[in-house]
Amino acid sequence: HPDKNKDPGAEDKFIQISKAYEILSNEEKRANFDRYGDAGESQGFSQQQHRQFHRFHDGFYFDESFFHFPFNSERRDTSDEKYLLHFSHYINEIVPDSFKKPYLIKITSDWCFSCIHIEPVWKEVAQELEALGAGIGVVHAGYERRLAHHLGAHSTPTLLGLINGKITFFHNAVVRENLRQFVENLLPGNLVEKITDKNYIRFLSHWRKDNKPHVLLFDHMPVVPLLYKLTAFAYRDYLSFGYVYVGLRGTEELSSQYNINVYTPTMMIFKEHIDRPADVVQAREMKKQLIDDFLSQNKFLMVARLTSQRLFQELCPVKKSHRQRKHCVVLLTEEGEKFAEAYEAFLTFAVANTKDTLRFVHIYSDRQPEFADALLMDEEKYRGRSAVVILERRNNAGKIAYKVLEEAWQGSKEDNFILLDLLDQLRTDPGLLSSETVVADLNDELAPMFLIRWFYSTVDYISDWWDSLFHSNWREMMPLLSLLFSALFILFGTVIVQAFSDSSDTRDTPPSGKEETAAKTEKNDVSFSKESNSRIPKKSFVEVTELTDINYTSNLVRLRPGHMNVVLILSNSTKTPLLQKFALEVYMFTGSSSLHFSFLSLDKHREWLEYLLEFAQDAAPIPNQYDKHFLERDYTGYVLALNGHKKYFCLFKPHRSGDEGGTLGSCEDYDALQHAEARGKSSCSPGSRSIKNKLHKLSFWMERLLEGSLQRFYIPSWPALD
Repeated sequence: HPDKNKDPGAEDKFIQISKAYEILSNEEKRANFDRYGDAGESQGFSQQQHRQFHRFHDGFYFDESFFHFPFNSERRDTSDEKYLLHFSHYINEIVPDSFKKPYLIKITSDWCFSCIHIEPVWKEVAQELEALGAGIGVVHAGYERRLAHHLGAHSTPTLLGLINGKITFFHNAVVRENLRQFVENLLPGNLVEKITDKNYIRFLSHWRKDNKPHVLLFDHMPVVPLLYKLTAFAYRDYLSFGYVYVGLRGTEELSSQYNINVYTPTMMIFKEHIDRPADVVQAREMKKQLIDDFLSQNKFLMVARLTSQRLFQELCPVKKSHRQRKHCVVLLTEEGEKFAEAYEAFLTFAVANTKDTLRFVHIYSDRQPEFADALLMDEEKYRGRSAVVILERRNNAGKIAYKVLEEAWQGSKEDNFILLDLLDQLRTDPGLLSSETVVADLNDELAPMFLIRWFYSTVDYISDWWDSLFHSNWREMMPLLSLLFSALFILFGTVIVQAFSDSSDTRDTPPSGKEETAAKTEKNDVSFSKESNSRIPKKSFVEVTELTDINYTSNLVRLRPGHMNVVLILSNSTKTPLLQKFALEVYMFTGSSSLHFSFLSLDKHREWLEYLLEFAQDAAPIPNQYDKHFLERDYTGYVLALNGHKKYFCLFKPHRSGDEGGTLGSCEDYDALQHAEARGKSSCSPGSRSIKNKLHKLSFWMERLLEGSLQRFYIPSWPALD
């Protein structure tokens, strides 16, 4: 920077760096720079210079067209430009769209001889697959390095497929048949079911279970056309697809049943009635646009069942304007033969009164109880019977306006007249829907169970791993191989070390009988837990120092992080027996370098202790130092574990007679103890128990202290020890 660097050329360098950053941060300017050698104002000059250079080479017969290598940006094939992908476009549009159609993507670059070699095949296949409904994409690795790296393409050319957000690499020879088969293999295998005379009734009758119309394509091709498979993938959430090969024996009954012309491809859609199709289309050449128009108009049953919130939002959309107003006529019913007659009557009414502004649906009240209760208010007259509701969704938050037919729906002529009259009034008077409520989202009735979803996810993960194991390049496999070899090295290293240690143990002389007995006796004297074994005492005594105003700062206030000072409270009269018992209880913990042991004289520092205990009273009344029982409280035998760095302490209260477990750090009974002592009924008096018994089970409290399971009492700062 010229302000920091006084070199005469610093300003020019700074301008060059700024200009380079401006070009590299803008993809358009970067592309122009790669093509013409400069950007912005100098672009025209660079183009002119480039053309002069080209003519110079023409004079010496170095024209690129002679070798058919179109490296020049002016001669680059423009057929791929409409397929070019950018990173944000790929993430925001292509990946979500891959759940509707598979994509075939090519990664290419400049100065790539193999890319030029496959160009004729790629152009032919791209046009063919795009016409069938597949997606095509091209990534220029030179301009879209981030996207190429994201796709895992480390060389050019690379071909890959994308479906359901999952990437699959192409590894065969680049010929038309292989590319078509590759795209076809990306599709799930159960999209289209082969239909014959034996299974067509079962297939068409399945609409009750999956709540979808069923599509049959009759054709004379023995293999299901790729166009039909791609269509089935795009509409798999709305329709079920079957294929009938009319040249196969065993399809004669099916062809005559629906009067099929065996020489012309025919597509039929069946809804609630399987004896006759709801819609038919015939054409000598089935085009994608014709099929899309045909299927988009027949995506739902005549009286579809509301099985999810997504379906409810599609069938009964929120009105955006008065002209786009759409009402839903909902039949609230239940499963079983008892309600079949009411449903059939409602279906007949729906078929006879189909309109663009009306949508007839039904719902099972026992599967969507919250929805039914919100509309019917649990009225007695609708219980165990069907009901009809006219509703209109007002917003996406669940607010609806509705009107319920006053009587239960039985499907009689009178019910039909009443419903028809209400629908006629609704066309002129939208205020007829006078009731409003908020309904919860519908349950997804057809969602697979968690175990099934988990199983399919596991199978997909294993198949992806297996495929990547054999087909991924070594750069992608290096992290996995590194992890695998590291684990094997650690495993074999551990085995080898264990083997050598075992062999050295066997070479040692076995101990004599007396030594073995002595060792067993020593182990049985003291039983340590797993954690205690790491705290074996290093000394044969316990070092306990008195906490005074001289060592108070070093032993508490400025204690190193992670260290604690365990302080015993005693008086002059109880000093000797309490210290002896204290040493016995904490001896097994002296091996820990983070624990220090001290004692505090109650006769000298009672006020300091009283101040600390005020923070351990849990909103109880704070003791008044002018209380007449102030000097009668007996705190001998109390133990404080003080953490000087984090400013908190844990409290051990003396064992009382009749308390088997003692008090291990819990302070719930602290207030009760204080009041009892104030009334002269303290159970801590020497007359009720021996002085040594006050520290009964202190070792258990120490175990919990090291585990970190004791209650902690925090203080703002440590008081002075006067």
